[in-house]
Amino acid sequence: MKETDIRKYAELMKELGLTGLEITEENSKVRLERSVSPPTKETIYSVTESVGDIQTTSEPKDYISVNSPIVGVFYAAPAENADPYVAIGDRVKKGQTLCIVEAMKLMNEITTEEDGVVSDICVTNGQVVEYGTELFRIKR
Repeated sequence: MKETDIRKYAELMKELGLTGLEITEENSKVRLERSVSPPTKETIYSVTESVGDIQTTSEPKDYISVNSPIVGVFYAAPAENADPYVAIGDRVKKGQTLCIVEAMKLMNEITTEEDGVVSDICVTNGQVVEYGTELFRIKR
């Protein structure tokens, strides 16, 4: 495989947000992987009137984010015609299953770390998610 082809595939990965791609041509096989940096903590900027400097403050959030621990496909329900695991407004308990993320034909249950109420579902059923993608917000 030519270097120009590899660069073309690498650019396509970046454009589509992919973290891995495997290409097989005739007798050659090439696997491209790129790392994605995990999301950083939210920073809130405030301007002080007297000095005008920008300061960062860390205010506690009234919700917790449930993020995808892997790259895969998000499924809200255990089967195609089944009810979703949770809906907005549902009360959840620590350890309760929220969804499934399918990766390499393996179904990975994503659970909540704390009790709370589901306030947001941030992705849609069947959507491809990256590592660190926010899936749910749960009010404490």
